[in-house]
Amino acid sequence: MKSLINTLIFSLALVSTTQTAHADWSTSVTAASDYTFNGVSQTQNSAAIQASLDKAFDGGFYAGTWASNVDFGGETNIEWDFYVGQYVQLNKQFSVDYGMAYYTYHGGDASSDGNYPEVYANFGYANALGNTELNFWYSWDYFGTGANHTVSMVAHTFQLAPNHALRASFDVSNSWDGDKWSWNGSDSSYHHYRLAYQTSLAGFSVEIAAENTNLDWDTADERIVLSISRTFGF
Repeated sequence: MKSLINTLIFSLALVSTTQTAHADWSTSVTAASDYTFNGVSQTQNSAAIQASLDKAFDGGFYAGTWASNVDFGGETNIEWDFYVGQYVQLNKQFSVDYGMAYYTYHGGDASSDGNYPEVYANFGYANALGNTELNFWYSWDYFGTGANHTVSMVAHTFQLAPNHALRASFDVSNSWDGDKWSWNGSDSSYHHYRLAYQTSLAGFSVEIAAENTNLDWDTADERIVLSISRTFGF
């Protein structure tokens, strides 16, 4: 659900640090061949259209909303999320991005039962070899089940050439209450790895990613995901 949200938050945070006199609005529209959340398709291996509306404030603060079509095999067909946070550039190399998000679901009478909150903290380190991230997310009511759930990720972005980057990431999703939420039978956790090529062309951001998990699901097996997005500021 939030892999693309995190990308949007990070991009917005970078923009917000350049604002000193006023707050800026931005909106992004994305077309993706699949909507994956940590390697698990949220659209039954089908395409997604997504959009965001964000506002960056002085001091690195930001707030926004993001929406996408989803398909969990039932009546739920829309995910609509909200988030607030702050990006802080600690020095030339270290940064931190932290905040809270709330995920909501729509389309059926029981869709809202899956709504849940989440807090996150993303730590960045930039050097001559690229950008390294240590990212953490925690929910105390995962998908409305009351389960404590965490996601931990390590990622690194290599600059191959101007306007060409390669981002490698590995994350572990873990339920701390297996009786309320489990991922694969009695397994309360799974891992996901992803390698993405990123560039821009004529004002559009383009990403081609290969990813896989250790879940034995047809919605979480190896796949190639293409996404194209455009961001407008106003």
